[in-house]
Amino acid sequence: MPEDPLEDVFNLEDRFYQQGYTQGLQDGTAAGRAEGRSFGMQKGFEKFVESGRLASRAVVWANRMPPTNQEQTGEAGPSSEAADGVASLERGCTLPPIASNARLDKNVRLLYALVEPDTLSTENTDEAVQDFDDRVKRAQGKAKVVERMVG
Repeated sequence: MPEDPLEDVFNLEDRFYQQGYTQGLQDGTAAGRAEGRSFGMQKGFEKFVESGRLASRAVVWANRMPPTNQEQTGEAGPSSEAADGVASLERGCTLPPIASNARLDKNVRLLYALVEPDTLSTENTDEAVQDFDDRVKRAQGKAKVVERMVG
């Protein structure tokens, strides 16, 4: 029995559907990678902006606090070694000084240590991203504590 000459016409819809599906799958895979990369870069930038903002606030607060006795005399004690670079910055700030106490000093130093740019990992692993997010979240909490203490 010869083939039906109208079989191609009857299967035309199925053929176009399969062709469109295959082409859409290929285009979606390529576009998905590009959109995913763009979205990832955007989110990474937003996270690092927030960590930089918190680190900058910690530096400003540290510079507004009056220097401790050890910093004035130039002695190196255990607290100045643990400063992670915050207390070693110049004190030439034009902002009004804030009343300092041990708890405020500790919180500002811990805030800076949490978001210090040199210690934040830029790796794209699950552990590194989780650590980064955890540190920024803890730093946001410390920033709120410091804000309430400063007024």
